[in-house]
Amino acid sequence: MSGRGNGRGARSLAGQVIVVTGAARGVGALLARKLSARGATLALVGLEPDELKKVAAALHGPAHHWPADVTDHAAMAQIAGEVKDRFGKVDVVVANAGVATGGLFVDSDPVAWKRVIEVNLIGSAVTGRAFLPVLLESRGYFLQIASLAAITPAPMLTAYCASKSGVEAFAHSLRAEVGHRGVRVGVGYLSWTDTDMVRGADRDDTFREMRARMPWPSNKTYPLGPAVDRLVAGIERRSAHVYGQWWLRGMQSLRGCLPALIGTVGQREVRRFGERLDGVRIGLVGAGGEADEKARAAAHVEGVTEGTHP
Repeated sequence: MSGRGNGRGARSLAGQVIVVTGAARGVGALLARKLSARGATLALVGLEPDELKKVAAALHGPAHHWPADVTDHAAMAQIAGEVKDRFGKVDVVVANAGVATGGLFVDSDPVAWKRVIEVNLIGSAVTGRAFLPVLLESRGYFLQIASLAAITPAPMLTAYCASKSGVEAFAHSLRAEVGHRGVRVGVGYLSWTDTDMVRGADRDDTFREMRARMPWPSNKTYPLGPAVDRLVAGIERRSAHVYGQWWLRGMQSLRGCLPALIGTVGQREVRRFGERLDGVRIGLVGAGGEADEKARAAAHVEGVTEGTHP
């Protein structure tokens, strides 16, 4: 199962079957392309069928796509079975699907806030539950994409920080449960990376200005390519921790003091922006957030239609 090594502790991805959720755009789409270029077979999961089809068609090797909401356990379990039936096995699953919203919690849209928890945290757990049986068969690898938000809290991002802290804890707990059965579990950390999600958040002038005032190097937006290259390297090594930006590793040693620091500095910044923050309600951001909202609206209409009797 390990394949030929291609570096210290690494294994070849040629012939490995890799599932990527949130694969229609951003991190997921580029990760799929880079994994395919290394010989992997890709199973793409996401909400946008047309975008998934485009990504699959552009890959170097075998691939197929499955439109699904990662919070739907029945759909994800069915996909896990179909991926195995189509490709014979599953070696790696990357739980990447995610959405974000911003603004002060007291003014936040409760529907958008809850949806961030559902997609990022519950969706990751649903993905793990659906695919663990096939990963146990292959003694495979589950990579959970987390964030700098799992390491340090931040104002204006309560839902996102809560969800990413949750998926980090989920992955660490899961590692302890399945390691003795040959399944390895990793956590991938990304800072602000140039994706539709981050660009969508930056459309709000106040949020963009607040983010620019964060301490270096957390105030920068980083290019997508190098971050995804680091994720690929982590998958090749089946690493327990993967850092999309070099400095994130060092943040681990500081995380014990970060809540108090952010509490003090964040309070000062929220006070500085004052009334500019009042009433700010940022829905799900970016094209991925729009796709999620459209999919849920369509599902609601379908449910209403099915429940209407002549």
